[in-house]
Amino acid sequence: MEKFIAQINPSAKIIFDKGKFDNWCVFIIENDRKYAPKDLDYFTDIQAIAKEYPDFKVYKDFLKFYRHTTAEINPVILDLIKEITLSYKKEHQYTVVKWFTVIYAGMIAEENKEKAILKKRIKHLGMYQLLVENKSAAFAAGFSKGKKWQDLDEIMKKIGI
Repeated sequence: MEKFIAQINPSAKIIFDKGKFDNWCVFIIENDRKYAPKDLDYFTDIQAIAKEYPDFKVYKDFLKFYRHTTAEINPVILDLIKEITLSYKKEHQYTVVKWFTVIYAGMIAEENKEKAILKKRIKHLGMYQLLVENKSAAFAAGFSKGKKWQDLDEIMKKIGI
């Protein structure tokens, strides 16, 4: 059930395909290598990049597309991500467009998962912990694992998510 999301450069694209649990697994196909990126992968790179910009820039840029994310792939949002990327240094642009697009796709997947209660908010929590609370990438990537949705929902509501 491969479904195209975005071409991020001539040799890299992002797709949905069948994963372990459903058809909403996000994959990167980069230089003919197909892999499912982990939260830790993109949180690590995003946190490193965020340190080179004014406080909360990366978080505010994330919010620009988070607010408009629905269960459908929207080309306007993909264009917005590309536009946002241009505000970063040349050496960061590919990494930013890649990971913002992966996060966007991950939020679409969450919005479509049958049993997901928290939906895209779970990605928002991770980005908030990473970029606002300055938690480590490992902390943000693993925080929600094993927790009840009600407990996570309460945490999110307290911080406005």
